[in-house]
Amino acid sequence: MSLTGTESMIGLFIAIAGIAFSVALAGIGSALGIRFAAEAANAAMIEEPKNFGKYLILTALPGTQGIYGFVIGFMAIPLLTANPAMSVTHGLSIFFATLPMALAGLFSGMYQGKVTAAGINMTVKHPDQSGKALILGVFVEFYAILGFVISIFLLGQKLA
Repeated sequence: MSLTGTESMIGLFIAIAGIAFSVALAGIGSALGIRFAAEAANAAMIEEPKNFGKYLILTALPGTQGIYGFVIGFMAIPLLTANPAMSVTHGLSIFFATLPMALAGLFSGMYQGKVTAAGINMTVKHPDQSGKALILGVFVEFYAILGFVISIFLLGQKLA
């Protein structure tokens, strides 16, 4: 079956949109998560500036979702160059393959920032408990990792 120019452009556009969503939404989730944690860290440093290292680790944790989204986007780009005249169905399959990371990155990044902000607030009063705060933040990270892994598997199906 031969594709028309319009069909090919629509398929390519849909695939590019999926890649853009993966990178942008996961990045937004990370940016918001870091914002929540950084606000708490700035306030905490007024009381306990010596704990900056502990606050820094908790603040940086929500940044991983943006990295995961970027990796998924980077993995999907070769699918565009391998088949620039793609069908709408092929474009949709790339779009939906990147969607788990996009959504998991957006929501887990935001909520992880809230969890780590609470952990920073706890660390002000109990600096020896910062490890527990980090563990609680990692629980939210798990769901970003699930989105990352499923997107990798789905993209792997497209690469095969």
